[in-house]
Amino acid sequence: MPKNKEKKSQKTASYSAKDIYVLEGLEPVRKRPGMYIGSTGVSGLHHLIWEVVDNSVDEAMAGYAKNIEVRLLKGGKVSVADDGRGIPVDIHKQTKVSALETVLTTLHAGGKFGGESYKVSGGLHGVGVSVVNALSQWLRVEVCRDGGKYVQEYEKGKPKFKVRREGKCPETGTTVIFSPDPQIFSELKFNLKTVLDHLREQAYLTRGIRIVVIDEREEVPEYYGFQFQSGIKSFVDYLNEGGDKLVHDNLFYIEREHTGVSVEVALNYNEGIETKELSFANNIHTVDGGMHLTGFRSAITRAINDYARANDYIKEKDGNLTGDDVREGLTTVVSIKIREPQFEGQTKAKLGNPEARTAVETVVSDSFKEYLERHGADGRRIVEKVMLAAKARAAARAAKETVLRKGALEGLTLPGKLADCQSRKAEESELFIVEGDSAGGSAKMGRDRRTQAILPLRGKILNVEKARIDKMLLNKEIRSLVIALGTAISEQFDVSKIRYHKIIIMTDADVDGAHIRTLLLTLFYRYFLPVIQNGYLYIAQPPLYKLTSGKTAKYAYTEKEKEKVLKEFKDGANVNIQRYKGLGEMNPDQLWETTMDPSVRNLKVVTIEDAKESDRLFDILMGTEVQPRKQFIQIHAASVKNLDI
Repeated sequence: MPKNKEKKSQKTASYSAKDIYVLEGLEPVRKRPGMYIGSTGVSGLHHLIWEVVDNSVDEAMAGYAKNIEVRLLKGGKVSVADDGRGIPVDIHKQTKVSALETVLTTLHAGGKFGGESYKVSGGLHGVGVSVVNALSQWLRVEVCRDGGKYVQEYEKGKPKFKVRREGKCPETGTTVIFSPDPQIFSELKFNLKTVLDHLREQAYLTRGIRIVVIDEREEVPEYYGFQFQSGIKSFVDYLNEGGDKLVHDNLFYIEREHTGVSVEVALNYNEGIETKELSFANNIHTVDGGMHLTGFRSAITRAINDYARANDYIKEKDGNLTGDDVREGLTTVVSIKIREPQFEGQTKAKLGNPEARTAVETVVSDSFKEYLERHGADGRRIVEKVMLAAKARAAARAAKETVLRKGALEGLTLPGKLADCQSRKAEESELFIVEGDSAGGSAKMGRDRRTQAILPLRGKILNVEKARIDKMLLNKEIRSLVIALGTAISEQFDVSKIRYHKIIIMTDADVDGAHIRTLLLTLFYRYFLPVIQNGYLYIAQPPLYKLTSGKTAKYAYTEKEKEKVLKEFKDGANVNIQRYKGLGEMNPDQLWETTMDPSVRNLKVVTIEDAKESDRLFDILMGTEVQPRKQFIQIHAASVKNLDI
């Protein structure tokens, strides 16, 4: 036998039955938590609340609960209570222990697998509350049913004692109190805004349910409540807040069942060019869409084309309006309830049920055609809006092809104003986007030429929130940036071709600099979102002050730092304070040592924690409507600190 084969045989000789590990109970969850809640970071931490709340929402959808209360407690604990039927506490035939303990300690156990307890459910996989139990250092469940109060406590998923009765309880319901395990999660602080946004969404989707959030972590508790009798119709109104003017008067709404699938859809059109489509299956937000959204898109495309042809808006020789045309300016919420949803993965980002597509397509196609015919004026405005979108899209496509040659898109012709770096490795290359030629000159002289590229922009770029791509690409500054990035744009966009893994916005520390930074962030959010999602976009933090006393000079990046530096200088010392308003005021060596040197600089990475809320704020702050922006400023003006006018 050859020696190399003999060595291989020796290495694998110990591989036998004793080397096969079987994880029992909730061990798989603690071993691989990311498989069940997505991550062990902040999103995974909040996912624990969502899993428990899902059970309460399921009770509400089944018609047994009307109120849900979520409390953020001191010490990182959370309490979720509902007035549903209460988890059963009698002995389970298969497990020989209480049904309550079975639900809390067994994966894929619950009232959602067969039977008639839940006709529809968001917590399909039956792992929700058991996963929360497994990933909590401590959990207590209290059940009120059959006139008694039953309790059980757990440590890291293991029961501390058997289910026991602790007194009487005239009402019914379930309360789960848990404390996430610090050995699992990197951070244990729940974000109030994240909790409120998610639970507001659940209240929209479950018409009439009352959800109360109480934050008890401060000395004075804060109370919040959500209840929407109009359900997803109110949701669409909320999504449109601060956006463009509506095209038509009457919001379209339908709720109907087809072949066992309950379909609920609300939509309207505005004068903007953005599409807002939110889809849900059993109250679970299907971020990546799925069959129900595909069915909806097909239905409205067909309905509008049929209506347009029947009313001579489109002639027989004309081509059909496309899906992109009919969705421009559309805001919609598509929510279905289905008996056995097929989600892709535990995080439930996409729905795979073919019957969901058929149901939504049938219901929406028939009802939307009827809506267009019944509301003649609205139908005419919607079709005119869609036809205008089709013409503008064709014009934009032609203009884009004229403006951007294929060679330029591939980065073969870099803009002359770009001072590129020597390195061709994207992972070590940085692009500084700077404001003006003066700052650009200092940055070019002070940079590390091997890895740092400089692109100076002249003036303020176009606000892309208000412009189509053809007009956007006529802007020289934007075109230079697109070519410098190397990713192309629109249909040709490819983030893998990006030329720099750090794109750093470096603007002046004044109002104009903040405005330019906002315009650039709008551009990246709308047209280069994967750049942000991949963690490639940063904001430089130049110093606000230079403080000099004698031969000693120190920099301060905030007002607080300035006060600290002043105290560090000897009492009575003559301190000269220079306020930097422009990067061009700095010498190249100063700009390097304060803002560009990787060993000492302070960069802020741009992230998107809540895409929907970010989208809404961009609409308000950068859109065409003035009044919502004015209201936003009036509401939040008092919270602005160190306003530099």
